[in-house]
Amino acid sequence: MSKSEVAKVPVLDTGAVVPCCPPITAGELSQADAERMAAMFKALADPVRLRLFSKVASCAGGEACVCDISDVGVSQPTVSHHLKKLREAGLLTSERRGTWVYYRVAPAVVAAMAAMLEPRTT
Repeated sequence: MSKSEVAKVPVLDTGAVVPCCPPITAGELSQADAERMAAMFKALADPVRLRLFSKVASCAGGEACVCDISDVGVSQPTVSHHLKKLREAGLLTSERRGTWVYYRVAPAVVAAMAAMLEPRTT
């Protein structure tokens, strides 16, 4: 996956989550599935990004203005850099409204990531 590609988490018309990759216990991952999975988890492996993702995910209304989530102990340009990395990984979506940018957790991304890690049922 190139640096500019965005991981997509498919959702069926019924709203059911379709994981981007098979569960890790289903068998050996293909190279492409491993790259998609790694990009999402790599984006969350940074403590600042994880905090930003958590702030957006836990905001009332399901979205957060960049002005409301910038207090994570780094400068505003660094916050913007980390938010960009989360968007590139397909974890967040954004919308500009006037001078502010609002972020949302990408639809069904948390459920899709959890489905990838679901244990094998016997």
